Amino acid sequence: MALASFSPSIPVCRERVVSVQRQEPAACVLANQTRLLLSRFLAKFVAVGDEVAFPIPAPDAVGPEILVTKNAASGPSRYIYQTPIGYVSRPKQDKRNQYFVSAEVQRGSLGIAKIFLPCENLREYFYRLPRTADRVGHPTLYEVLRIPASTSPSELRVAFRLRDLELKSARVSHSQRVALERAFNIVGQPELRACYDALLADSEAPAMFPYGGFGSLLVAGEPSRDGQTFFARRILAFSPELRRRRFHVPLRRCDFYDDRALCRDARRKLEFWIDPAALHTFWDRTWNQWKHLLATKIDVDGTFVQTGKYRKRRGEWELVSWETALPSRLEVKLPADYQQQLDVARTSHHRFGQYSQALDQIRLHLEHRAVEKAELERMCSILRLPGDLDVAQISWRADYDPFFYRQISRRARRIYLFRDEYIFDVEKAVVVETPQLGHATYVFAKPRNMDSFLALYTKITKDDIRRNRNNAAERLGFLGRVIHGTNPRVWLREVRQCVGEGIDFEVAIGV
Repeated sequence: MALASFSPSIPVCRERVVSVQRQEPAACVLANQTRLLLSRFLAKFVAVGDEVAFPIPAPDAVGPEILVTKNAASGPSRYIYQTPIGYVSRPKQDKRNQYFVSAEVQRGSLGIAKIFLPCENLREYFYRLPRTADRVGHPTLYEVLRIPASTSPSELRVAFRLRDLELKSARVSHSQRVALERAFNIVGQPELRACYDALLADSEAPAMFPYGGFGSLLVAGEPSRDGQTFFARRILAFSPELRRRRFHVPLRRCDFYDDRALCRDARRKLEFWIDPAALHTFWDRTWNQWKHLLATKIDVDGTFVQTGKYRKRRGEWELVSWETALPSRLEVKLPADYQQQLDVARTSHHRFGQYSQALDQIRLHLEHRAVEKAELERMCSILRLPGDLDVAQISWRADYDPFFYRQISRRARRIYLFRDEYIFDVEKAVVVETPQLGHATYVFAKPRNMDSFLALYTKITKDDIRRNRNNAAERLGFLGRVIHGTNPRVWLREVRQCVGEGIDFEVAIGV
């Protein structure tokens, strides 16, 4: 697994501290008269006589990297290290069977590439709240929220909102509200809640770094002999990378479970959990059967943190990153007419099941030849299917974005269905679209005879076209293909260019 590389070419300043100012703006003055600005929290750990090392900032530098070597003997925590980190690994066992995680240093210039963090440090910093004056032990996160550990996701959110209102009206200290929000952000995320429940059952269980890392980390410890690894003995502070986002996302992008739903937006690289209390409606797993017929979009407003995982692709480890919402700062709203849209989708799904035998006959017919949509509607009438049944839904997939279909169909003179594809006869070309996530749009030159084109196309595979096997692409007048991608607007622009302009055949197939 590749680790974040550092930049040894960037100049580094190493100087003694001659004075420290801890009031705003916090700063220290070095022996060479350089004035280094610090956060107020970091300034608490810097004293006169300490040595400070940091890269001289480059124009595009993001986030400070600072290594403080304490002047007085401080045992194993003689060093204080602050740096931006990226991905943090899952817990592993060392030679002593102790669990630890490894954090990647991002944009490092001091030679340190990774930070080793014992899981004990994660338990103390992220999963254990400070003792209160009225009790001996540490309060659990469930006790802070004033709910039992068996509470459902919806009840968790309601409890958080009520307790937050209570603390606001009581005008308690800011730290109490921070502790409440931290508690909900841990137990409100399913994977972290499972980790915390395991810790309650066994205090020595491995602990996860919440949300996978990505932020600014301040730790105490010491570097390895070669200087490439920092062994943290204590986490002093962690600030995740936060971003406020507001957008609309189709409700069909959700995977529905009994008590929560996972919403994914591949275009924006977002993933977040919602519960019935957040969406103000109830659902069950049967929604997954007909959600592809649902046009409803939800309004999402929240604070997102970056996260990611390593996955092996083509024999190499690659970091796949995305963003996820903090449960405490997520607001989700449904449109005013959502109930009507739900009823329409349910009804359509029921009717497809009701007339499944007739639809199976139509699908069997589409396996052998392309049929115009108007002819399909006549077939439906003969089979006594309702006249308002949209035959285009026969090939529709749950993850397909109707934006692609709408944009081409409005330009089409005729629409054909063939197997799981749509074939659009537009003014200057023929466009083939597969209604499924991840597919490409194929564009062909306008044929002299549409029937001859269809007779040839239905006998040729997409692989034949891409490879021009037996001159298949030339005979069909293949102009090129446009990947759906993550931005539909870019796709639309490229399709319009492909449809409206002749493209050299050899260029189209990449010869």
